[in-house]
Amino acid sequence: MGITANNPDRKSWLEIAPESDFPIQNIPFGVFLTKENIVTVGTRLGDFAIDLGALQQLGYFEGIELTDDVFLQDTLNDFISDGKKTWRLVRNRIADIFDAENPALRDNKKHRDVVIFKMEDVEMQLPVFIGDYTDFYSSKEHATNVGKMFRDPENALLPNWLHIPVGYHGRSSTIVPSGIPVHRPMGQTMPADATTPVFGPSRLVDFELETAFITTDANIMGENIPVNEAEDHIFGMVLLNDWSARDIQKWEYVPLGPFLAKNFASSISPWIVTMDALEPFRCEQPKQEPAPLPYLQQEGNHAFDINLQVAIAPENTEETVVCNSNLKYMYWTMSQQLAHHTINGCRINSGDMMGSGTISGPTEDSFGSMLELTWGGKNPIPMKDGTERKFINDGDTVIIRGYCKNDTIRIGFGEVSTKLLPPITTK
Repeated sequence: MGITANNPDRKSWLEIAPESDFPIQNIPFGVFLTKENIVTVGTRLGDFAIDLGALQQLGYFEGIELTDDVFLQDTLNDFISDGKKTWRLVRNRIADIFDAENPALRDNKKHRDVVIFKMEDVEMQLPVFIGDYTDFYSSKEHATNVGKMFRDPENALLPNWLHIPVGYHGRSSTIVPSGIPVHRPMGQTMPADATTPVFGPSRLVDFELETAFITTDANIMGENIPVNEAEDHIFGMVLLNDWSARDIQKWEYVPLGPFLAKNFASSISPWIVTMDALEPFRCEQPKQEPAPLPYLQQEGNHAFDINLQVAIAPENTEETVVCNSNLKYMYWTMSQQLAHHTINGCRINSGDMMGSGTISGPTEDSFGSMLELTWGGKNPIPMKDGTERKFINDGDTVIIRGYCKNDTIRIGFGEVSTKLLPPITTK
């Protein structure tokens, strides 16, 4: 079945700005709350939110096998469980409904009034119930930079790094959508001049520029997913700011790795951009040397050319762009990550989220964290308001944006924008 929604010549009867992240060729999926306090599954075209539950009730998905309430729920999990064939059928149908040449909804004002909302009139929700969250560590540049800072610069990568997509299990309870502020975490740290740890707010709160992919029900316990089938089980992608407290992390990460420094907050963009929409932006992944073991070897292009940007906006002040990077720099691909994740028989469910790990490029302005951009705080970044940043201050808003663009279309993710607030302290 073809991906007819991707036709670059298709136009919509809705007014969509040429540089919008959400042309008719995108059709992402999300969940939003209307002014009437109704939660619904939807999509987005330009600056319009589309109620898919209303579209289904009005019969616009006739002929596609869907349960009656699949778009009337507060998460996308059930729809994601329907599988790739259904995702593609629905996305193709939405493209047809909003095609400039299709009068069915275009010329029916009564239907339009219950289907189409302005984005300013809806409140975006977390799009899926995330049962499990795994974060990888798959940027060679990032891993090398961290290794140089904290270990032997001549042996920055640990011995296993070039052989396996390194990852750890995160915490799904503190994943929030864009717009929800997060608080500076409290915890133990070991100051450089101290002999015993101290307790207090983290002084080194950092962003991590990441993307994440959302899975469908992929396997049964004990079964692995072959690398050449992995992409069939990936619904789509979001932008991810995987917040980090560097001073807490430095004290706790040996011997078992990230814990409190990483699980206090992770922020994601609310629209899931499907892998079908990203298909035109496949590109070659970095050469892997030595060659990975056979279960991780794949042919063809499995990286994606997604431009990524990070900006910091101090309170009531203009933002400063601090990083421009790209997902294509990642050493390990999403399909390799998923294949490795399940090679031991680990079960993957609908709505599971897999973070890419910090995405750093080859140049200093493409590093995906303040840890790298300021080289551990040694090289502060000037803001447009005249202040400097070594790490993130209370009141700062961190904004991550992402988009793909070729000669004919632009497909974007919107943004994940999150304000850092002071810690919550209990008396």
